[in-house]
Amino acid sequence: MTVGEIAQVSARGSEIGIRRCVDRLVAQGIVRATEMGRNRVHELNRQHIAAPIAIQMANLRLELINRLRGELAAWNPRPIAGWMFGSTARGDGDETSDIDLLLIRGLRVGERVKPFPKPPEGALGVVAQLLESYANTKADDQNPWQKPNGETMWLSQVDRLRNYVMSWTGNRAQIVELTPHELVQQRRRSAPLFDDIERDAVSLVQHPFVSLELKRS
Repeated sequence: MTVGEIAQVSARGSEIGIRRCVDRLVAQGIVRATEMGRNRVHELNRQHIAAPIAIQMANLRLELINRLRGELAAWNPRPIAGWMFGSTARGDGDETSDIDLLLIRGLRVGERVKPFPKPPEGALGVVAQLLESYANTKADDQNPWQKPNGETMWLSQVDRLRNYVMSWTGNRAQIVELTPHELVQQRRRSAPLFDDIERDAVSLVQHPFVSLELKRS
């Protein structure tokens, strides 16, 4: 890639700043530079001893996503759905950014769910499918929210996740929790939160009731 092409796909940084970074990496041998006509193109020198570290650093966001998915998959009670959204989902966060998570809680004992009046598309379309699967069913037929300590277990898991995210990244986790009813009500009001979800959401929860095609990997 040329420096201009690198700048186009970079989350932040000016082309001048990126050029300086690339020049340093070339001087250190981590990046190879080749003259091709009028252009100078660059590639990672995979034989360099620092190349595995560079690759690992480039995959930090994916590693975080995989850790979040693994943690939520082990929860009991599990969320109906969950997403990462905002700057971390877009890939342009920094050390001051919160890691924004939206978790949809399970059904409580005897609670019934009314589906969306008009099923949404995109990321929330997954939840529409889930609510349709849950419609006219009681929580005690489905999940551990029927247990007396279900609420306590959920809150404990949320607190643990906040601590994990801080330990993993050094960034605070901003966790938004909604019940299925709150989700439907807020979606009807077209809350700005859902613009972020539709645009940037990374799905974190696979659910047995629906076949999920993740919006992003």
